[in-house]
Amino acid sequence: MTAHPRLDWMAERRTAAGERLLDVLIVGAGQGGLATAFELRRQRIRNVAVIDRAVRGREGVWRTYARMPELRSPKDYSGPDLGLPSLTYEAWHLARHGRTDWDAVPLIRAADWADYLDWYRETLDLPVRNEVALIRIEPARDHLRAHLETPAGTETVPCRKIVLATGQDGLGRWWMPPEIEALPRRLRAHAADEIDFDALRDRRVLVVGAGASAADNAAMALEAGAVEVRMLCRRPELQRIQPLRWLTFAGFLRHLGELDDQWRWRFMSRIIGMREGIPKRSFQRMACHAGFRLTLGAPVLSAGVEDGRALLGTPKGNFAADFVIAATGIDVDPASRPELAEFADEIARWSDRYQPPADERDERLARYPYLGSDQQFLEHCPGAARHLADIHDFTIATVMSLGPAGASINAMTTSVPRLVRALTRGLFRADVARHYESFLNYDVAMFEFDEIEWAGGGPEAHIE
Repeated sequence: MTAHPRLDWMAERRTAAGERLLDVLIVGAGQGGLATAFELRRQRIRNVAVIDRAVRGREGVWRTYARMPELRSPKDYSGPDLGLPSLTYEAWHLARHGRTDWDAVPLIRAADWADYLDWYRETLDLPVRNEVALIRIEPARDHLRAHLETPAGTETVPCRKIVLATGQDGLGRWWMPPEIEALPRRLRAHAADEIDFDALRDRRVLVVGAGASAADNAAMALEAGAVEVRMLCRRPELQRIQPLRWLTFAGFLRHLGELDDQWRWRFMSRIIGMREGIPKRSFQRMACHAGFRLTLGAPVLSAGVEDGRALLGTPKGNFAADFVIAATGIDVDPASRPELAEFADEIARWSDRYQPPADERDERLARYPYLGSDQQFLEHCPGAARHLADIHDFTIATVMSLGPAGASINAMTTSVPRLVRALTRGLFRADVARHYESFLNYDVAMFEFDEIEWAGGGPEAHIE
């Protein structure tokens, strides 16, 4: 019912060596990668592949380091359904759990969201290959060559477009303060690492950071039986405002990327700087334990080991713990990604295109890629790396240029169609000569004269 236009318009393309070109390679089979593959199919682009380095069922965050029992987005937010009611999470929940349960739950259970994404993939029969990792992108004369690591060994896939739907750290790395990173591995972890929480029973734990993921990890440690979990917040006040709730309206989601650099930087540097506030239910999950402590105005100034334990120095004093969890986010930097290493220095950053006022400067945000309107990488030096136009970013690093897009449920109904329009635009423009030739050769008549019922003889009686 919603398939218009149905006409197939893509033609097979091959390299000069005769290899069949993939039209789009999507790297990442989390919610963003799956929805992009579905929308491409709706636009009659079928020569698409989706890869994910994880085993099936472990794509994305929901069964790995997302340690919250419920999503933070309101349950009425739609996402991967892309406007089809029967494909919404709500329709799935009603079919699986019933109306009474839907009415009763305040937020979507994270385990249910993971199951919904499994159903989404299976129902749409999306072309996903698991345990396949992108290890290198090689620019070729008129295409890209994706070097993949698979269970059967390495392989190379020539393709026209690549979408990096690799989530939170897909254009950088998980970051922790260097002082904490220098601690022995047995004493520290990042919040995105696999953590044996059962091993923290009867232990004292320090959680560095005071955002939503910090609260989730602190709660996990407390629920595992940690005798004390102290959260160190560098700010003098706890962030309790959720900026993503404010910006979830059509004007911002659709049009932030059309504003000039000053406004985009002003909005997004402020929003990113606020971090993600701790929801009430997440804070309650910590506060119900007698061993929970929150220390405000306590940035980590030093870290060391004393008597086999971690010792962190802050303006509020020194704190010892058996284990430290750094919930300190990511450092966006294309140069840290091995698949981009060959040309990372050719990618335009925000520092290349815009210099904010002194009171708005942020070196960390200045390293974000400065994306084009099609979510494509742009050249640091115009004309030096034309292949960048065929690599589209759908990671969290899109936020500085376009606002929430990749890795964001609340923006999917806007960001996925926008990305796919960019892909179809690029593919159409690249084939415009072929399309024109096809048009010139188009000779399908609406009818033949011998199919018409003529009055008083045949066509010769009516057509002079």
